Amino acid sequence: MKAVILDQLGGPEQLRIDDVAIPEPEPGQVRVRLHASALNRRDVWITLGQYPKIRLPCILGSDGAGVVDKLGPEAPADCLGQEVVVYPAYDWGEDSRFPGPTFRVLGMPDPGAFAEYLCVPASHVFAKPAHLSWEQAAAIPLAGLTAWRALMTQGAAQAGETVLVTGIGGGVATFALKWAVALGARVFVTSGSDAKLGQAERMGAAGGVNYRDSAWIGRLAELTGGVDVIVDGAGGPAFPGYFSVLRPGGRLVVYGATAGNPPRGLEMARLFFRQARIIGSTMGSPVEFAAMLRFVETHQIEPVLDRVFALDEAVVAHQRLLATEQLGKIVLRHGGETTQSQRRVLRPGFLWP
Repeated sequence: MKAVILDQLGGPEQLRIDDVAIPEPEPGQVRVRLHASALNRRDVWITLGQYPKIRLPCILGSDGAGVVDKLGPEAPADCLGQEVVVYPAYDWGEDSRFPGPTFRVLGMPDPGAFAEYLCVPASHVFAKPAHLSWEQAAAIPLAGLTAWRALMTQGAAQAGETVLVTGIGGGVATFALKWAVALGARVFVTSGSDAKLGQAERMGAAGGVNYRDSAWIGRLAELTGGVDVIVDGAGGPAFPGYFSVLRPGGRLVVYGATAGNPPRGLEMARLFFRQARIIGSTMGSPVEFAAMLRFVETHQIEPVLDRVFALDEAVVAHQRLLATEQLGKIVLRHGGETTQSQRRVLRPGFLWP
């Protein structure tokens, strides 16, 4: 089978396309013939050597969707032939509050989704929402689940509340916007790009501010009137300013730190007088993954796709992600037959509304 392999560090240019043996499912596993996969920033960080416990060579990729084409011993017979989305991790554990000690994301060290076939436990495949194309379905898992846990579980967002999603453009932030709008929240965003702010408003955001504007915190406070939930994946210099707009009882959920640590401390009085909470969040559990997919089905949500590349264009796709040019998810199409409900062909540059 064709696979995208990383066997040395040095950036996306070190990825190569090669033929490897088709995997065979072990007891309790199913094999999925993947029709599409999607990139996450994690994949780029691994190519750069900026991720813990890297083991090479490896097949990257945490997100995938396809058809179960073979069963391992003891795998449920009714899985065969099903159109599925793959849960993008292993070993969450028994405690819903946090993952267990052996938790790991799919795609390094375990073989990932940038390949034509993937074997995973049968419990890790979930029915693909019928209204989605292969590319749309593959875009959801890791980023969608990270946004779901941050907003819904950790942030406990409710209909009618005001939500701020920072750094709109990346996959997690864009999904957080989608989930919050469908929930019935009033959503605002930040970005360093006016064009991305405009796109976010077309996706349902009530407004946004450019954090490159020196007066952005004041503008955000005036625009929102205060927010109940903030979903942030950047940290950095902007982080202390969020407490200026957080309402009493507000929740600030942090799922990443792409801008590093804040250069100055927090105003502690704002934190305790407002009874505010700072909550850490990462990926979610299989239970949350199932709940998210039900939400997608119920609300007929379509993920935002930035661009779709062929599997053998993986290097170019990763370079685009590294340059942070995207709004929404970057997807790899693996080819193969499609069903009638999936015949909408996405072209490079097409953006789902």
